[in-house]
Amino acid sequence: MSAVLEAVWATALGLSNGFTEPAPTIVFLIAAVASMVGLGWSVRVIPIGTGYAVWVGVGAALTVSYAMLTGTESVSLGKMLFIAGIILAVIGLKLVQGAANTRAAVDPEST
Repeated sequence: MSAVLEAVWATALGLSNGFTEPAPTIVFLIAAVASMVGLGWSVRVIPIGTGYAVWVGVGAALTVSYAMLTGTESVSLGKMLFIAGIILAVIGLKLVQGAANTRAAVDPEST
């Protein structure tokens, strides 16, 4: 959810026109704070490197996808492939993190 809020604040930031538009500026502020709170909460249970990478990766992929869907950014095969790459990398980080947690539970000295 925190990564979704990152996409919300990034989109609102773009719409705020340098913080001169009140509604997008308010959305930006609320979503940015909520997103950071969510990230802070999540890194209590997962390493900061993994948590931050997932937060940024999913947020970036959602932001670009939303921009392409709304027509504010052009759609291209290259962009779609690289967004898929980001998502695959996030999944890979989760799988690696899960494997590390499994090893640590079996052998605490393995970490």
